[in-house]
Amino acid sequence: PATPQYCRVLGAVQPVDPAAPPIRFQVNLPSEWNGRSLQYGGGGFNGALVNAVGLPPSARIDQPSPLARGFVTVGTDSGHQNAPGVALQAFSLNNEALVNFAHASYKKVRDVSVDLMKRRYGQGPAKLYFMGSSEGGREGLTMAQRYPQDFDGIFSRVPVINWTGLQAAGTRMGVTQTGDGWLPPPLVKLLASAVLARCDALDGLVDGIVGNPMACGKLFDPATLRCTGSATTDCLSDAQVQAVRTLHAPYEFSFPLANGIRSYPGWGWGGEAASGTGPVGGYVSWQTGTARQSLPVGPTSSRAWLYGSGAIQYFYARDAAFDPSRFRPEDFGPRVREVSALMDSTDPDLSAFRARGGKLVISEHLADYAQNPYAGIDYYRSVVARMGQEHADSFVRLYTTPGADHVGTGAPVSVDMLQTLTDWVERGRAPQDLVQVDLQPVAPFGEVLARPMCRWPALVKYRGQGDPNRAASFECAAP
Repeated sequence: PATPQYCRVLGAVQPVDPAAPPIRFQVNLPSEWNGRSLQYGGGGFNGALVNAVGLPPSARIDQPSPLARGFVTVGTDSGHQNAPGVALQAFSLNNEALVNFAHASYKKVRDVSVDLMKRRYGQGPAKLYFMGSSEGGREGLTMAQRYPQDFDGIFSRVPVINWTGLQAAGTRMGVTQTGDGWLPPPLVKLLASAVLARCDALDGLVDGIVGNPMACGKLFDPATLRCTGSATTDCLSDAQVQAVRTLHAPYEFSFPLANGIRSYPGWGWGGEAASGTGPVGGYVSWQTGTARQSLPVGPTSSRAWLYGSGAIQYFYARDAAFDPSRFRPEDFGPRVREVSALMDSTDPDLSAFRARGGKLVISEHLADYAQNPYAGIDYYRSVVARMGQEHADSFVRLYTTPGADHVGTGAPVSVDMLQTLTDWVERGRAPQDLVQVDLQPVAPFGEVLARPMCRWPALVKYRGQGDPNRAASFECAAP
């Protein structure tokens, strides 16, 4: 439906440090207000204003936008503005800009939006929601951990949760791709085919999706593709086998990060050769690139190298000329701990958020090579360990989607999570297993594919009969 009449408020929160950039925001105030607000998260290193007029993460395209439903919607650039020719991470050299990116800007903009609602409607919102994906997912978790009184419901999709670990692991993999360990796209396809041959059928259906990547990790060894004899093509060299093993191995720190974290998990299997346009895809887009990695980063670089090497230079070394291949966390121990305390949304103590009645939904895509879905799974486990399963079940859900990459291609991911959140927060309807769909991109938006969205630790399994394009042909089963 057409977007209804609304007032668009553009503004800025001025910095304390005159050298810091402002926090820009947009608040959309519908004439027909439903008494609620929805704040949108950002992405990457932010630096671009989120206008909050479109659909939130994973939304069904056959449903109206939150603004069309009567929500006040809110977005921000997180307190810095990207500029041509300037590194995405350069803003972090200013301490206030870094703190704003880490957490403060989302809180400040939330408070500004509430004040604007009071001025526009004569009262504040009855319920406040936050939805974000990737960096925006980290922001959602950060709100629950740092500002537990500020939001009633939060959806955190593919969150960049152990931020410090991700940058270190991405840089490590980038270094393997600067020399003989580089995997060109044809060898990525070779690897992906071998993974599918070994693991595709584990979920009961051969459909190009590794439905149980955890079991696959126990069955597949990239050394089976090692070159032998005189073979030099359609096989992996020793250096390439080691590079693959590096990606799938944990990154270990010699000292604890925030909340006692000491490692970043290795990636799982499946979706290695996913392809598409923009920030879509498996190894090539996120980890290996289309040519050997180098500095300065360019159009052939992987995003892990683009993001990780820049984070090492600007967040940790604070030196644009630093060689990321020489990065050892222990050489920058105090600074690594400082950034980890700011950026890593890994605090398992959500008792204050639960006490105020807050509800949290985390969604992980198991073929995500941008950030590691197992970091989110580890975080959920830490919440359960800290608070107990019964208490965790009362306010937090974790869902996983096999075959889906970072932005949701490779498997159906569309679900009306905003309605799911409002039903839980306002009506006490705790979500169980859900259904995700792929829809035709034009009206009447017919359903192309549907699969269950299973609560962790259950995984999607084919029942052995029935249309593989329909959710009813699958079940959520213990792995």
